[in-house]
Amino acid sequence: MTLAEVAKEAGVSPPTVSKVLNGRSDVSSLTRAKVESLLEVHGYRRRTSAPPRSPLVELVFHELDSVWAMELVRGVESVAKANRATVVLTRSGTRHAPAPDWIEGVLRRRPLGVVLVFSSLPAEVKHRLRARDIPFVIVDPAGDPDPDVPSVGSANWAGGLAATRHLTGHGHERVAVITGPEDMLCSLARLDGYRSAMTMAGLPTDPRLVRFGDFHVRSGFEHAMDLLNGPERPTAIFAGSDLQALGVLEAARLTGLRVPEDLSVVGYDDVPLAQWASPPLTTVHQPLRHMAEEAARMLFRPDEPGRTAQRIALATHLVVRQSTAPRG
Repeated sequence: MTLAEVAKEAGVSPPTVSKVLNGRSDVSSLTRAKVESLLEVHGYRRRTSAPPRSPLVELVFHELDSVWAMELVRGVESVAKANRATVVLTRSGTRHAPAPDWIEGVLRRRPLGVVLVFSSLPAEVKHRLRARDIPFVIVDPAGDPDPDVPSVGSANWAGGLAATRHLTGHGHERVAVITGPEDMLCSLARLDGYRSAMTMAGLPTDPRLVRFGDFHVRSGFEHAMDLLNGPERPTAIFAGSDLQALGVLEAARLTGLRVPEDLSVVGYDDVPLAQWASPPLTTVHQPLRHMAEEAARMLFRPDEPGRTAQRIALATHLVVRQSTAPRG
């Protein structure tokens, strides 16, 4: 189908369709949606050469103030550099899905590809990226990604299982868990791993010992203070991130508990800071940099047309340091 035929069916002029194809912002959202839909339905492909791409890889976070974010930046940057590209960092504006103005900026920049972290993509955004032949990959998807969306994650269930089995293997029976947000796939997978380990050890899962946080220090601290000041405090806490575990260590200090003599603590991620905690933190190693590298490589070797999008889950493993010990 020609551009003129698309314009006629949409009831707009050919220049308007051209503006939509080139990501121009001076088109109303209603007209843009209508034209995008027709382009998708009719499989329109540009017959003339497209504008040159910018040698950029766009890395999208909803927040950048965390140590694990820097590990992802380093991973993407190493692959981009090998492909003579530069990494551009942008914030999506919302927690799990890019804000409407974000996609407009991406279409103007025309990067070589987009890596999104903790995200999901609305159908319209996917269509618009594909219409410009801009590949995209999600790292650690917020939810279960659609079959046509390439993604890279890690074995979160296995990580939660290993962390909790380490604690129950040391004789701990009251093991608390402070995980991430309830609407994030990785949080729920780590929690499921925890529950499975408790069941394997023949221990009940006390709902009072299960807390949802936000992967940051303060949520770990606040939930730990509540748990440790309760009538039946846990003897061990599995935190869903190393940052939360640092909050747990501070709560233990303020409540007069020694780690690991009185309280064992396990984190998650194995960021560089974990080995410098006091005491050094036992944690689940999540290959953050490797995850980012794999995601960036997928941009430079996109799937063949019609092939199911690639989904990669990298292995995790427990790193034992000095924050855990047998129950006293």
